[in-house]
Amino acid sequence: MHFDTTSVPRSLYIHWPFCPYKCHFCNFVALAAHDQYMADYHNALVKEIETFFSRQNSKLTIDTVYLGGGTPSTYPLPLLLDTFGTLKNAVTFSSDYEMSIEVNPGTVSDEQLVAWREMGINRISIGVQSLNEMVLKRLNRHQSTKDVGEVLEKAHRLFSALSIDLILGLPGVSAEQWKETLAQVVQWPIAHISIYFLMVHEQTPLYFGVKSNKITLPPDDEVVDLYYWSIDYLAEHQFVQYEISNFARPGFESRHNKAYWDRVPFKGFGLGACSFDGNRRFQNEKNLMKYINNIGDGKDVIDFSEQLSREQIWLETLMLGLRQKNGMVYEELINFLHDEEKERFKAQVALLCDRSLMKCENGRLQLLPRALAVENEVVEKLSM
Repeated sequence: MHFDTTSVPRSLYIHWPFCPYKCHFCNFVALAAHDQYMADYHNALVKEIETFFSRQNSKLTIDTVYLGGGTPSTYPLPLLLDTFGTLKNAVTFSSDYEMSIEVNPGTVSDEQLVAWREMGINRISIGVQSLNEMVLKRLNRHQSTKDVGEVLEKAHRLFSALSIDLILGLPGVSAEQWKETLAQVVQWPIAHISIYFLMVHEQTPLYFGVKSNKITLPPDDEVVDLYYWSIDYLAEHQFVQYEISNFARPGFESRHNKAYWDRVPFKGFGLGACSFDGNRRFQNEKNLMKYINNIGDGKDVIDFSEQLSREQIWLETLMLGLRQKNGMVYEELINFLHDEEKERFKAQVALLCDRSLMKCENGRLQLLPRALAVENEVVEKLSM
């Protein structure tokens, strides 16, 4: 199954899987101690990009590009310049495009920042996660508050769209420490904050630490209370929540992530990268050598693909739409359903509205604040 070449993706994702170390909570396609493969991987990545765009009927116009990882700030500058040169030859960028790169504190130089701006990058996403150095060190994340301050100071001189990531629920971070962290970050020259609940993924060092009782996680109720406190606190400091995990000053919302939530086609390149052509989802090969060799041999690198069923489309539309603060158009949901399903859905919506978990106003279905932390349970009650 191949990506539909008649689809018109306006958002691109480029994966750089290399990391100087791998955090104990990470379940991404990320590789530590593999730097010797960077050049070979880069060559394969560029060839994948060139091959895809050579098959398009016309030159695509792109609105957003996201360079994620891994740790993209470790992408050697000459190789990254080559990648973006390839992109600029293959596509046209819209006049107000958004181009983002993820960085980790301690991995960014002045030279990189200047080059990134010159090549067209205009948004920097910084993986702060926590300001508790001991907690991060225990989770094998090697950065300091000094590293964070330095990258912020350097990046702020060149970029107005700065974003940071924080993780809520890390073991060893008290409620008071979390509040102190937010009190600091709202003073920083940033325009966007993402707050993610800590997820314990199977087969990660964090998972085994929790399972063996060597690591104790904070109580769920405490984490949820801090999440709701954070929403109010950030609103007081002009960071408006526009999605369950995302807060921005007006005009600085992530357009790339919104493409995912709105289920519009996007194309991913690189190891383990995902794509969506409007009807089918794909994921690239996650084994580094297989990816490199398959590209070199002219073979497909798609490792997984699926044609979405009617039920899957409905569930995705519901789940991704309700994640957004503005919710979704009620009639679009209703019109998707058969008569019997419509009656059940309307009854569930009415019940959830009565319980102050949802509202339906001006033709839009939205989660109310108290339901934001339990969106999965709400979606389950509404699903077919």
